Amino acid sequence: MNVYFDNAATTPIDEQVFEEMKPFLLNHYGNPSSIHSHGRKVKAAIERARKKVAELLNAAPAEIFFTSGGTEADNTAIRCTVSEKNIQHIITSRIEHHAVLHTVQILEKKGIKVTYVNLDDDGLIDYDHLEESIKNNPNTLVSLMHGNNEIGNLLSLEKVGDFCKEYEALFHSDTVQTMAHYVHDMKKLQLDFAVGSAHKFHGPKGVGFLYVSHHNKIHPFIYGGSQERNMRGGTENVHGIVGLAKAMEISYSGMDNHRQHIESLKAQMIEKLRDKVEGVSFNGVSDDPEKSLYTVLNVCLPASDDSDMLLFNLDIEGVSVSGGSACSSASIVGSHVLEELNRDQNRGALRFSFSKYNTLEEVDYAVEKLASLY
Repeated sequence: MNVYFDNAATTPIDEQVFEEMKPFLLNHYGNPSSIHSHGRKVKAAIERARKKVAELLNAAPAEIFFTSGGTEADNTAIRCTVSEKNIQHIITSRIEHHAVLHTVQILEKKGIKVTYVNLDDDGLIDYDHLEESIKNNPNTLVSLMHGNNEIGNLLSLEKVGDFCKEYEALFHSDTVQTMAHYVHDMKKLQLDFAVGSAHKFHGPKGVGFLYVSHHNKIHPFIYGGSQERNMRGGTENVHGIVGLAKAMEISYSGMDNHRQHIESLKAQMIEKLRDKVEGVSFNGVSDDPEKSLYTVLNVCLPASDDSDMLLFNLDIEGVSVSGGSACSSASIVGSHVLEELNRDQNRGALRFSFSKYNTLEEVDYAVEKLASLY
């Protein structure tokens, strides 16, 4: 059996998405900036995709800008906001995705004040500290991810948004891991910026989007032509954009069923691991569906001399997962998330991440192979 449990890294493309993209790879090849019929046909497809994404997010099409993915979208939101909005203070956490964390650290070196919000032992945000930090610092940008890509912890977008509205701060959230897995209603959320990346919800790689609330106006991060209404220079990734919109539409239409199925996979894996692997535990708050991303399970394994070989040994058995530990070694790059949570360096960590295509039989197989290594 060949099992893929690394969907937080990337998901397999949906066949319906591929079929939607094919005409724009083979037949509709015009440049969307061209005014002739070939170009106009392609430009219309981009705008239909923008309208679809906006509709699903309960946003306006003018608030959606297509990018190369989540990293570019995060960089655009943070760097352009800081440079144009008199931002003097950023609030984030030390367990953000590097697209945010490294960007903030560069700005910190350039003189921007940064507050790293306190976390509890499970990596959950200390909301009291967050509110205090927003309240006491004017001209603040808050950048906190909705779902942590390593341990799966969820942020309350509603609570943070309310803080930001009350104290007049701007709110950016890296929503890459949760986009199209949860409903994001931009008319209700107090979000100034949110991001999506198609390959996290069964779309193509190399395309994403940035949501910018109509209350804000920022200038481009990438200059060039007048594409994306003068917000992003460069010829659009047309087939990617078409695929993104289709993948998002499919995800929304089947969201409840997919979530129920994936939650059953995660619950079974937790149960089986506890039964088969003595001393196993879980990083984050995996048992609380209100606080844990249903697609991610981070497993903390008993100390072993072979911990560094876990990924290799599982790969031999046909099980693809991602891993990491609180330290760095010759074979495993250390996890800054687990390091920040002071996890035991002698214990291995594996991230299992699920999709609609996984099965209960695959869960049983993966647990069986993992248990055989202990």
